Amino acid sequence: MPEEGKEKKDVEMKDADKDGEKKKEEEKKEKEKKEEKPKDPKQLLLELIALNLRTIHAATSAGDARVVGRIMRSFANLRRNLTTEVLVKLLEEFVDADRPFKATFIEMASVGADVVMEEPAPPPPKEGEPVVEKKKIETKFPQFPKPYPPEFEAYALLLVLIRLIDKKQREKEAVNLLVPWLKTFNRRTLDFFNTRAYFYMSMAYERSGELEQIRAELLAAYRTACLRHDVMGQATLMNLVLRNYLAYNLYEQALKFVKKTEFPESRPNSQYARYLFYIGQIKAVQLEYSDSHSKLMQAIRKAPTNSAAALGFKLSAYKLAIIVELLTGGVPDRSTFMQKELRVQLRPYYAITQAVRSGDLNAFKGVIERHEALFKKDKTLTLINRLRYNVIKTGLRSINLSYSSISLKDICAKLGLESEQDAAGVVAKAIVDGVIDATIDFDNQCVKSQQKHDVYSSCEPQKAFHKRISFCLQMHNDTVKAMAYPDENDNKDEEDPEKRREREKEQLANIDDDGDDDDMLL
Repeated sequence: MPEEGKEKKDVEMKDADKDGEKKKEEEKKEKEKKEEKPKDPKQLLLELIALNLRTIHAATSAGDARVVGRIMRSFANLRRNLTTEVLVKLLEEFVDADRPFKATFIEMASVGADVVMEEPAPPPPKEGEPVVEKKKIETKFPQFPKPYPPEFEAYALLLVLIRLIDKKQREKEAVNLLVPWLKTFNRRTLDFFNTRAYFYMSMAYERSGELEQIRAELLAAYRTACLRHDVMGQATLMNLVLRNYLAYNLYEQALKFVKKTEFPESRPNSQYARYLFYIGQIKAVQLEYSDSHSKLMQAIRKAPTNSAAALGFKLSAYKLAIIVELLTGGVPDRSTFMQKELRVQLRPYYAITQAVRSGDLNAFKGVIERHEALFKKDKTLTLINRLRYNVIKTGLRSINLSYSSISLKDICAKLGLESEQDAAGVVAKAIVDGVIDATIDFDNQCVKSQQKHDVYSSCEPQKAFHKRISFCLQMHNDTVKAMAYPDENDNKDEEDPEKRREREKEQLANIDDDGDDDDMLL
């Protein structure tokens, strides 16, 4: 018995020693991390470009177009830190000298001033230590076998185009050189570059007010994307075509285009959010307010969760959703107007909501007069003008609840109507639509309210419950479709799981979580 007790004590001591060693190793690692000097911004830029080039080379060697999609997510980080020196070197190295547009793109790469890269201040040297001069970082890229694939050229040229888009200089000229050259290839690994080029082409022509000129080009590109089974291209080009139609208020053509096409199931989330927004806009004009509101709320939920990302998209979607919800007879939640990033921009729409809710026609007209220019710019003025009858309905509903009998003259005064005949017409329409339960006594020129029925004796609760169930089922279906499973080939790799996780973390550290904010541009 005593020997067994000794053995147990020895085992416990060994475990304690191991725990102590682990703690010491962890402390050493933490110290090393703290002592590590922050990398130079130029070094980080070169490392990210090198990572992208290796990814492109691996994708072209394996013929896997899906891998190329990872690079697109790094453009948001690249465009903030890209310098003229690095961009020119990239063009000189990877763009074929036989290309007639090489000199033009090198000239375009120098447009505008460089991004100021804030370097971390070095710690002051300790006493007795020599001052170490900072080494100049040489602009070098990884070596690949020649001739270079066209994907390298497309990558470098697309970075120049993005720089010109940001500077708002010569972007039309650049895109008219890049798109025709990309059309000469039929390679699946170039599909992502082709899609982004068309995206920036639409943006450049929209800025110059000539969006109509490229409509035929976008439709032809969409047909090509369908034939090549290019999912990303189909989703992006569908949105560009819809945006083109809606920019010129061609809602009938946009509706026909939607009916004759089908949005791909394996779609990018950002493109699907834009598609839902455009569908909601079309449905609102076509008087299908319930469907429109459903699509707009889906678009808002699918927008980036980061509060600072895609603010323009969220603002446009919220503005339209507020008006559509008012047209359906509902009242938007107060928290919608209290969001920190959107509070100031949504104030005119909050004033409209208050006027509709109170049923004050004079206040409603005053808000429209004050903010008419903003509503025209947002393309919501037509829908807001439709709210006039909703304001009157709200006022009539409150009058119906408050008075058992009221004269048409008093209704004119309360609602701000011009004459008693107008009041009689409005009340008659409200009775036919089922807004109020009353009768008009034309002899005495008054409206008599009838006893209100119990809403639970009607089908309204069932309809509301059905609407909520349908929403939950739709969300469940979308979640199942969005689920991702690991590739079978991943299990065959001999790489240690911990090393693989560390490698993936390093890759994600250089890529923004929200991707390129241009995808949500409105």
